[in-house]
Amino acid sequence: MQEHFRYFQVGPDPFGRNWTVQFRWLQTAISIRHADTVDVKFFLKCNDGTEEEKVVALPHALLLDVCKERGRQLTDPWCMKLAALHIRHMIETAEDIEKTVVTLTAAEIANYDRELQGELLAGR
Repeated sequence: MQEHFRYFQVGPDPFGRNWTVQFRWLQTAISIRHADTVDVKFFLKCNDGTEEEKVVALPHALLLDVCKERGRQLTDPWCMKLAALHIRHMIETAEDIEKTVVTLTAAEIANYDRELQGELLAGR
């Protein structure tokens, strides 16, 4: 399982590139995008010089559902970790990598929580 979530390396991606990922901020998006999500922003830098910003949007209602189902508390560190695991997935698979804002599903949130709890192997 991934140990560091604020600053970490990912790679290679499907194109053979390696990335450095840095957590930037976490905030409720109601005031920013009029969305009931927790937005988690990361800065990505590729070894080829490419730099990108990505936001992982975690729908508040889905977070609450997963917390209730899994007996979890909704905390900022937990949200940051869920989003970091999704950024890793995006880089490793190139899935949704062209998007700036990506919204997670309930299944994705639950699977990342299982990974954090050691119930799933890293990389699924």
